[in-house]
Amino acid sequence: MASLADRVRSNGRIAAGLLLNLLVSICIVFLNKWIYVHHGFPNMTLTLVHFVVTWLGLYICQKLDIFAPKSLPLSKLLLLALSFCGFVVFTNLSLQNNTIGTYQLAKAMTTPVIIVIQTFCYKKTFSTKIQLTLIPITLGVILNSYYDVKFNFLGMVFAALGVLVTSLYQVWVGAKQHELQVNSMQLLYYQAPMSSAMLLVAVPFFEPVFGEGGLFGPWSVSALLMVLLSGVIAFMVNLSIYWIIGNTSPVTYNMFGHFKFCITLFGGSVLFKDPLSVNQGLGMLCTLFGILAYTHFKLSEQEVSKSKLVQRP
Repeated sequence: MASLADRVRSNGRIAAGLLLNLLVSICIVFLNKWIYVHHGFPNMTLTLVHFVVTWLGLYICQKLDIFAPKSLPLSKLLLLALSFCGFVVFTNLSLQNNTIGTYQLAKAMTTPVIIVIQTFCYKKTFSTKIQLTLIPITLGVILNSYYDVKFNFLGMVFAALGVLVTSLYQVWVGAKQHELQVNSMQLLYYQAPMSSAMLLVAVPFFEPVFGEGGLFGPWSVSALLMVLLSGVIAFMVNLSIYWIIGNTSPVTYNMFGHFKFCITLFGGSVLFKDPLSVNQGLGMLCTLFGILAYTHFKLSEQEVSKSKLVQRP
């Protein structure tokens, strides 16, 4: 009876964790878009706020013994911290200059780009089935972008840069975690302050610091509260991702991601009145089909490799 109660409690915690991640992941996209559209808050400065709040949150977490920090050589994290800056800045610039649908679909291109990077730079091989799933993913993104009524060339440049830098960052994170034998929170604990310092130096060259449109400009209380809330939610997104993967599996998190993908696309068209043509809808379905096929084949391959390991004498 006790074991049944423990299982119910455990499932309840996982359900609560997934629900929290669903809410904060969708909330951060809509809240950031709202801040850009209605307050015009500078992009890099908002990213800097996110990094500082994330580091403060992680500092509190390690003081509460949620994780144990590990001493790491800063020189080995320099490129990672730089790419962390790049991927968040370019992703936010993509959100600022594109419709939510185009922004969300462009992010789906991360998987194909990671596969290309790992194939050509790390000599990793992928099955033909996995490679074929890249066709509907890419075709769907192209279809959506081509028929996007609010097509923005600058927005597409930022989206492309965001995908490239995000892909590099994800590949490097995996490599660094393996090389330094750390988990994502231990890595982020060092990355966040390094990335904050880099942005602190860069912000004055690209955005105003004082006066209209600057960090210390005449912002309304509501705008500042929204920015602070955005920082707290960004930290909660990072923390909930780590918790879900640690308590379930990366596959569960990715499958759950498809659900968030659909809700975010629908929410963008409702909240921000983003126009959606039939061809764009087909593009979105095409990309979603590719993502689901990729996950299905990846799951099947993982199961086969697990069973082979079990069968070994």
